Amino acid sequence: QVQLVESGGGLVQPGGSLRLSCAASGSIFSMYNMAWYRQAPGKQRDLVAVVTSGGSTNYADSVKGRFTISRDNAKNTVYLQMNSLKPEDTAVYYCFAERRIFGLNYWGQGTQVTVSS
Repeated sequence: QVQLVESGGGLVQPGGSLRLSCAASGSIFSMYNMAWYRQAPGKQRDLVAVVTSGGSTNYADSVKGRFTISRDNAKNTVYLQMNSLKPEDTAVYYCFAERRIFGLNYWGQGTQVTVSS
């Protein structure tokens, strides 16, 4: 069992930055692929960025060059650094943990990010 707690969301002006954190507890964090998803009102939940257990990263085209995902296995935490934020980045951001070989996956409760002037 893995518990995920996100933090760092809030209101920011266009062009600003935020860093989201997701603290994990309850299992072997380093074995999990970690990801951030987001869901805007009335839209589906979409993948934003992923960092594998081996440290490889991948991003949605819409955030490439602006967002950076990273993990600190010593702190059981995954981060999403978001720069040059746009109004269309407004959404609830969810942390996701997956250990595919065992069919395990977990979601955090979400944190709101609002980009507005």
